[in-house]
Amino acid sequence: MKKIKIKNSGIFVGEKLENVKNFMPAKNVMIITDVNVDRLYGDKFPDFPKIVLETGEEIKNLSTVEKIIRRLIDSGIDRHGFLLGIGGGIVSDITGFAASVFMRGISFGFVSTTLLSQVDASVGGKNGVNFDDYKNIVGNFNQPAFVLCDMDMLKTLPQKEIRCGMGEVVKHALIADAGMFEYIEKHYKKALALDKDVIEHIVYNSVMIKAEVVNIDEKEQGQRKKLNFGHTLAHALEKYSDISHGEAVAVGMMFAAKISSKIGLLDENTVVRIENLLKNLKLPVTTNVERLLLAEAVEKDKKKNDKMLDFVLLDKIGEAVILPVTMEDVKKWVMEF
Repeated sequence: MKKIKIKNSGIFVGEKLENVKNFMPAKNVMIITDVNVDRLYGDKFPDFPKIVLETGEEIKNLSTVEKIIRRLIDSGIDRHGFLLGIGGGIVSDITGFAASVFMRGISFGFVSTTLLSQVDASVGGKNGVNFDDYKNIVGNFNQPAFVLCDMDMLKTLPQKEIRCGMGEVVKHALIADAGMFEYIEKHYKKALALDKDVIEHIVYNSVMIKAEVVNIDEKEQGQRKKLNFGHTLAHALEKYSDISHGEAVAVGMMFAAKISSKIGLLDENTVVRIENLLKNLKLPVTTNVERLLLAEAVEKDKKKNDKMLDFVLLDKIGEAVILPVTMEDVKKWVMEF
């Protein structure tokens, strides 16, 4: 087991679900999970009441948060209470947000059950839910007390979920660690097969990259914006297709890499190298979604500032840059992609 510190939060890579009771209070606890995780691992949960959610992006909204808060009130959870989220990114987002607003904030922690949540969604302190067509537009920055990344829980994931997580892993490598990118190029087959040493190395290094960024810029005023590489187009894709988040990020990264080349930052051979790795990981690199719809969705990106957007591009593998571009330019690039 390896520990990584992000602000006041401890990320424990390789720690087991069964040991979560050692990290949390002995009472005044509510567990939040989903139906799939509860079915597979509910018998290993600590003995506390639980709220079992359905699955899917459509539950990640204020209505779900309201139901959780009513249940917390009915159960007598007070301001010294603790929420434990056991699940993937949707569960961690909802749990963190609900904990942050209930009684002006109670403590919370996560057992992260998917590769995507282990390397991204559950770490870093971003908590949020969707509102109408806007993704994660209602939320806050608040660090969990802990995040446990149990490698064994990845074994029950469908292969698509592993590929989804690898999308965010590649993102971290592209923006901050060329050596990590080379490691994935060499070991992508073992990564997809969940080889114990390879996947633990990948999760640990991916979290380390995110930790270094968040510790410098917790509330996304500067360097943390680099973690949005590939996400401008990805969020638009998620709105108009049933593509997973990691797959959408892969397409978004390909888009950003090609724009980086178009404006003279990145050489074409590097773009091909990125494309080859994404394809080897069985991730998409393009989309059939109508470009006009994507362009319109990009206009609703929550990161825009008036008519400008801080767009994350690549100078080279392992080095991202943030450039202010006009929304008109981004829309034009989307239409040409």
